[in-house]
Amino acid sequence: MAINKRMQAALRLLSYPAAADLDKVYKVERILYTLKAAPLSPLYHLWDHKIESIDGTPIRVRIYTPKEQTSNRLLLFFHGGGWVFESVDTYNQVCKRLAKATGCRIASVEYRRAPEFPFPVGLEDCYAAAKAIYTHAEPFGIKASDITLIGDSAGGNLAAAVSLLARDRGDFLVSQQILIYPATAADHSETSPFASVHENGEGYLLTSHRVQEFMRMYAGQDGSAMENPYFAPLLMSDLTRQPRTLVITAQYDPLRDEGEAYAKALAQAGNEVQVHRIPDALHGFFSLPARFAQVQRTYAYIQRFLGVDTQCETGNRKNRTGTAWTTRPKSSRRRFTGRTRRSSD
Repeated sequence: MAINKRMQAALRLLSYPAAADLDKVYKVERILYTLKAAPLSPLYHLWDHKIESIDGTPIRVRIYTPKEQTSNRLLLFFHGGGWVFESVDTYNQVCKRLAKATGCRIASVEYRRAPEFPFPVGLEDCYAAAKAIYTHAEPFGIKASDITLIGDSAGGNLAAAVSLLARDRGDFLVSQQILIYPATAADHSETSPFASVHENGEGYLLTSHRVQEFMRMYAGQDGSAMENPYFAPLLMSDLTRQPRTLVITAQYDPLRDEGEAYAKALAQAGNEVQVHRIPDALHGFFSLPARFAQVQRTYAYIQRFLGVDTQCETGNRKNRTGTAWTTRPKSSRRRFTGRTRRSSD
């Protein structure tokens, strides 16, 4: 559905108020997110497995197995919510639908949230879960190369940071990652270099002010956190040896341009990258029911990236306003020309 004037007016009313004090309301908003969590369908099988983080804290990992498992791949999922809201439970429906769409098992990580546990606690939880699964993939009947990191929004940030940490610590090798409208930069104020922060920073549900509040809570009392490349991956000076990457962005998202900038930086560092902008989409659209065209199109891109044979209903529809490009490492015959072409999918 295109965003017309009436839709824009409704979105302005629904958008987070610019003056909202997140410190005072985040606990209430957490409760509201929990209340929306739906129980799992009996068609899906799941089990919760606990993994210890770097400080010995148990980290819950929930495995979703679709009724029709058509792929041996495992998607290691980090949920969104600004590092403050959402949980494994509130993402039940998202993971269930993703499992059905891809035919893959999903492992969803319950990392600790800010402000009670600021950076880098949540990141270390995600890293501990990834390390445990990548280095002990045999119980899943897979190899480490069958695992793909995936996350949306703050979860996309965490997935990118885990990939960077894995390279730098050398504990395991990430072969693929999927970043859905990821947060990759630290500045979302009036000084931000990204046009989407200014164009989409108000009136499209997620405001630039709320992003700044999320960032502040995630950083905690450490003022230097926002200069840390594991906090904001776009700050990383060396992006070589990163996994094959799919980046999905949304047209009316304040985080749109920084996600695409991260994709471009990865490509310029010699990594294979695919990036798609979903037209008429807002930040958070991936949590919508599967019947929405934006979600179906995203499933189609994920399926193609993973090489699974499940087909989405709208996978072949023409993308009227979206953009897409693909790069491959220098060893490939195809090379990145710097151009952005229209997607014909």
